[in-house]
Amino acid sequence: MVRTFIDLWSADGDKRGKRRRFLDSDWHPRDGTMIGWIRKVLALACVCMCVLLLADMSIGIFDQPWSKLHRLSTTEANETGSANSLFYIGDTYASDDEVSQTSCSNGIRARVSQTEFESAFLKDVPVLQWYKHLSKNEHERLRKYPGAHGWRGVSFLDLVDTLSALNTSANRVMFDDWNQRSEGSSCIRCAVIGNGGILHGSKKGQEIDQHHYVFRVNGAVIAGHEEDVGSRTSLYTFSTNTLRNSMRGYARAGFRGPPQSEETRYVFIPDQGRDYTILRAVASRTQMMTGPEKNKMPPAYFGKTATAMKFKIYHPDFIRYIRNRFLRSRLLKGRFREWYRPTTGAVMLMAAMHTCDQVDAYGFITPDYKNYSDHYYDKGFRPLRFYANHDMRLELKLWQQLHQAGLINLYMRK
Repeated sequence: MVRTFIDLWSADGDKRGKRRRFLDSDWHPRDGTMIGWIRKVLALACVCMCVLLLADMSIGIFDQPWSKLHRLSTTEANETGSANSLFYIGDTYASDDEVSQTSCSNGIRARVSQTEFESAFLKDVPVLQWYKHLSKNEHERLRKYPGAHGWRGVSFLDLVDTLSALNTSANRVMFDDWNQRSEGSSCIRCAVIGNGGILHGSKKGQEIDQHHYVFRVNGAVIAGHEEDVGSRTSLYTFSTNTLRNSMRGYARAGFRGPPQSEETRYVFIPDQGRDYTILRAVASRTQMMTGPEKNKMPPAYFGKTATAMKFKIYHPDFIRYIRNRFLRSRLLKGRFREWYRPTTGAVMLMAAMHTCDQVDAYGFITPDYKNYSDHYYDKGFRPLRFYANHDMRLELKLWQQLHQAGLINLYMRK
């Protein structure tokens, strides 16, 4: 069964998709077959490449605030080869009047103007995409950008099919049941859970479950760890790549697939064009229309009763906006720039910061990360791994800055 799921959520025939398997931070080959040994050799080669990249990046962090970076962008373009750099960045975004669902007087959106992030933070950038955002002009604008940052490789008709399937009121906002669960509160409190080893033995589970909403990501192993990480999942963020790799890499730790409950919603990061076709089939519970699985039903890993109202999809403008204004790594100036994007956990945390009024973040990288295993559910100690398509050190610095600015509350050991 797992093999069928893995095959479906792969990028068969897509060289770029296959290449990503060796870059994704959730990929851990563990079988003893000849293919497994080949994968391990390739993984070792990838690690060597990562070391070289990280050395070249000089930690990969821009220390200047966004306002200075924005002023420097033209100079940077001249240094790196005319306007192509600025074209690639694409610091122009659509706007959306449905991002905020409350009028919280002391929420993040009200406090950000008093911080160093005032000029970077856009209150109306669309976090989710739905049918309203689709037009020929928008398709022309966004098809310039690759991967999760745009619609390159996605036909207009495929977008029509997918976004038509995600066109209910529940698909348009992050918290579609807020009116039913607010209980008179004017502020949304969110717990955002990474999978970091810092949570092992934390006993934060009850505190986490007391929030209005609980966000989780990728290989979120819950059973047996409830005391440390809680038991609820309101919103689960994933991409086809990270979900496939989590199914492969964390099965022994107890990960069997996305969490399932009545309150759980699934928020999807589209990393490549084919992902839209897959999501349409999953959300509408209809046959695949193209690819190797044409005329086959998608697997029911989100539950037999999951309808289109359970699914949401991040807007490519939002992911590009995070990359450009908060996680603008030096990788964007190198030849591997198309591989780089914020980690799936970073997208989730930033989405919470743009839709919740209070964000408590648990299980994210902290300055003392070397003291903890990679994941809270690891059987033995495993050091945190750094990969070429993410800039974890830049994310570490950002979480500290947001915590110090009072925009998030980051769990750290004393």
